[in-house]
Amino acid sequence: MSVESVFPRLEALLPHVQKPIQYVGGELNSTVKDWDSCDVRWALMYPDAYEVGLPNQGVMILYEVLNEREGVLAERTYSVWPDLEKLMREHDVPQFTVDGHRPVGAFDVLGVSFATELGYTNLLTALDLSGVPLEAKDRGDDHPIVMAGGHAAFNPEPVADFLDCAVVGDGEQAVLEVSEIIRGWKAEGRPGGRDELLMRLAKTGEVYVPKFYDVEYLADGRISRVVPNRPGVPWRVAKRTVMDLDEWPYPKQPLVPLAETVHERMSVEIFRGCTRGCRFCQAGMITRPVRERSITGIGDMVEKGLKNTGFEEVGLLSLSSADHSEIGDVAKGLADRYEDDKIGLSLPSTRVDAFNIDLANELTRNGRRSGLTFAPEGGSERIRKVINKMVSEEDLIRTVATAYGNGWRQVKLYFMCGLPTETDEDVLQIGDMAVNVIAKGREVAKSNDIRCTVSIGGFVPKPHTPFQWAPQLSAQETDERLGKLRDKIRADKKYGRSIGFRYHDGKPGIVEGLLSRGDRRVGAVIREVYDRGGRFDGWREYFSYQLWMDSAARTLPASGVDVDWYTTRERTYEEVLPWDHLDSGLDKDWLWEDWQDALDETEVEDCRWTPCFDCGVCPQMQTDIQIGPTGKKLLPLTVVK
Repeated sequence: MSVESVFPRLEALLPHVQKPIQYVGGELNSTVKDWDSCDVRWALMYPDAYEVGLPNQGVMILYEVLNEREGVLAERTYSVWPDLEKLMREHDVPQFTVDGHRPVGAFDVLGVSFATELGYTNLLTALDLSGVPLEAKDRGDDHPIVMAGGHAAFNPEPVADFLDCAVVGDGEQAVLEVSEIIRGWKAEGRPGGRDELLMRLAKTGEVYVPKFYDVEYLADGRISRVVPNRPGVPWRVAKRTVMDLDEWPYPKQPLVPLAETVHERMSVEIFRGCTRGCRFCQAGMITRPVRERSITGIGDMVEKGLKNTGFEEVGLLSLSSADHSEIGDVAKGLADRYEDDKIGLSLPSTRVDAFNIDLANELTRNGRRSGLTFAPEGGSERIRKVINKMVSEEDLIRTVATAYGNGWRQVKLYFMCGLPTETDEDVLQIGDMAVNVIAKGREVAKSNDIRCTVSIGGFVPKPHTPFQWAPQLSAQETDERLGKLRDKIRADKKYGRSIGFRYHDGKPGIVEGLLSRGDRRVGAVIREVYDRGGRFDGWREYFSYQLWMDSAARTLPASGVDVDWYTTRERTYEEVLPWDHLDSGLDKDWLWEDWQDALDETEVEDCRWTPCFDCGVCPQMQTDIQIGPTGKKLLPLTVVK
């Protein structure tokens, strides 16, 4: 049965809200397929504002993959700002997609991509506006299947009550297989209702259905075990991994936003995964193994993407883009090809030890010379050994000296506060490093017009990393430590004014820590926060630490636990972790050994170039590290004069 657009009702509300353009749709390369000609229909949601959600590569890729499949349609939906939410409730306008402005409640699947845990309350807002019951147990056969993906889905337990299922890992193949299962179930007349469909998904071994698992607890609040509660459900759910990126050259037609977004560029993912082994980095751990896109594959994607969008900048994306085995040839080839067109290139993430001036010059040849960003992460040599960030201060000074000597005037350095075993002295050394960077910059540039910005975030331990057992620093201790560093920098009369200092207070990190390592009992906190008005927790102007703490104080005591139990408490080897039944491919014993190596300040090499360290991913998942060089060159499309 056809579904009508809600746009006529929505349009009357738009003059009364901020940034109405973000709700209009019709972006270049967007797709609206005929509803009646399709039998499987997806609403894809990034649970944040349009300006953050539209550039998200994951949603953009799945949107295109699904819409290329005959009989399947996908439309996008984003979180609406509180001003529009209020009006939608007053005028009975449901959560809608921006493509066809169809009500989200009419779709077969609401697929939600969680890049961060701070989008959980936004999911509840969207469900409520859609007329979909917040808790999965209350949904009927006519409600969409609510499916989570993205990095935060590697521990979906805090939102388990609100999800029907979750997919762990890469989504390209997964969404097509899920679509076929839904199509088959619908073609058979929906036998067994919603439960039967979820059972078919669970039996694949690669879709997690929380309702099919019971969590048992010990008297002290720890988990005793997580056990399937019906036959045919696997004890562990496997991660999806796409091995040949060249077979999946998406997005081919990137979306061009109508309103200003956080990234105004076309992006190409040049490789997936990381083996550097930074112990704090969940993304690097859960996306193993490394899989490079070929130099010719990158070239084809850039060529088609630019032709289909008109963007003037290309971002070469990955967790550490300068680590691509052919990054020099990629950068030079693209700079040669687009020299006449003045297409700029950018590497959003560059490691100190992978940076060289030749690469930097290629990246800025056709574009503007902006500041350089590096992430030493830890202020002292000792703490960098703990986190396995093998960058010495000498490496950093040598790199920035090269940059300042070649015309750069601004460097930004990223650090974390609250890392395991960290002391005040480790953090205060961040100030010393910044002073040394400025001093070296003035020396090589023969100018005092040199800037260094120090940006510091609070460390949050994440699941599926060696630090998943680590205690988190309290908000108060984080603030006190950063206050001492701020005072030290300001007191430096010679260099202090050349050092910018940006930091986040410790409070959002505590909430993120509660959500990242929480179990199903944390769902009551999320629901309480939502019911009391919590929205957009990733935005400073909406985030309320007090609301989260009050809500936790009202809900957690019934379970005999509290916020500190989830955040500042250190875990032991024997403890069953809430996500142990979700298999990221990483061997738990290997993670524990790496945690012990961290406490001993022992560094581990990058397994891309050294023998295997038995993390478990490659043999268990029948995958392999895929790197070049291929020996191919990226020839210019036209002769470069």
